[in-house]
Amino acid sequence: MFDRDGKRASTLANHPYFHNTITIMIHPLILILVFVVCTIAGYFIIKNVPSLLHTPLMSGMNALSGVTIVGAITATGLAALGNCRDSLACLGEVLGFVAIVLAAINVFGGFGITHRMLRMFNKKRK
Repeated sequence: MFDRDGKRASTLANHPYFHNTITIMIHPLILILVFVVCTIAGYFIIKNVPSLLHTPLMSGMNALSGVTIVGAITATGLAALGNCRDSLACLGEVLGFVAIVLAAINVFGGFGITHRMLRMFNKKRK
């Protein structure tokens, strides 16, 4: 984040507003609030889906949950910035790696199930 003259570069990451926003968003109460709101919204969305469409919807949602991989990579990258100087940073790297692996399994499983379901609707050609 420094330019060639050794001065601090004027980037978005160095802007005070961006830094303050990140600091506020990392607060555990904000994260819990986001989790609760997403849980309630997801419940009401799924509740109104007919039974016939529930399985394809959940299969597609498993495939779309690849966004969690981005979060896991971000968490692992932030933990790696500490260069594993303390046990908490090392724990963050390990948990981030586990999250990446589990999210990848979820994504590939979702695509696999979606593919199998779509094959059921294909008419067999003779």
